[in-house]
Amino acid sequence: MKEKIRNYCIHFIKEIIPVIAGILIALFIDNWNSERKDKAFIKQVFSTVASELKDTNEDILEKIPIQESLIDSLNFYASNKNIKVSDVVMKCKGIYIPQIKINAWKTVSNTKIDLIDYEKITILSNIAEVKDLLNSKREFLMNFVYLNNNQTDKNAKQTFKLLILDIIQMERTIQKYIEFYKKQ
Repeated sequence: MKEKIRNYCIHFIKEIIPVIAGILIALFIDNWNSERKDKAFIKQVFSTVASELKDTNEDILEKIPIQESLIDSLNFYASNKNIKVSDVVMKCKGIYIPQIKINAWKTVSNTKIDLIDYEKITILSNIAEVKDLLNSKREFLMNFVYLNNNQTDKNAKQTFKLLILDIIQMERTIQKYIEFYKKQ
C-alpha cells in the first residue's frame, strides 16, 4: 500500500512539474509581451505629446504678437472718448488666444500613468493646470469685453489691457513648461 502511494506521488509530481513549468513560461512570455506593448504605447503617446506641444508653442508664438498689438492699440486709444472697447477689438481684427493641445497627455494620464517618469508627469500636469486656468481667464476676458463693449473710458480699456497681459503671462508660462519638457 505504501509502495502504491509512493508510486502515485512520484507519477503525480512527474505530471505536475511540466504543467507548472508551462504555466510559468506562459506567464513570463505574457509579461514580456505586455511590457513590450506598454513601451510601444508610451513611445507613441510621447511622440504625439511632443507634436502637440510643438504645435502649441508655435500657436503661442503666433498669437502673442497679435495680443501685443491689441495692447498697443488699447494704450493708443486709452484716452480717446470716441473709441469704444469694441472699436479697438475691431481695429485689431479680434481677440486671439492660442489653442493648447494636450489630448495625448489626457489619454495616457487616465490609463497608464504608472508607466511614465515622474518628471514628465509633473510637467504635463502643470501644463494641463495652466491650460485650465488660461481657459478660465479667456472666458473672463470674453465676458468682460461683452459687458464693456460700448465703454469708452480709460479704465475699461486699461482693465482690458491688464486681462490680455495676464493671458500673455499664462501663455509664456506654458512655453517655459514646454521648454523644460523638451530638456527631459
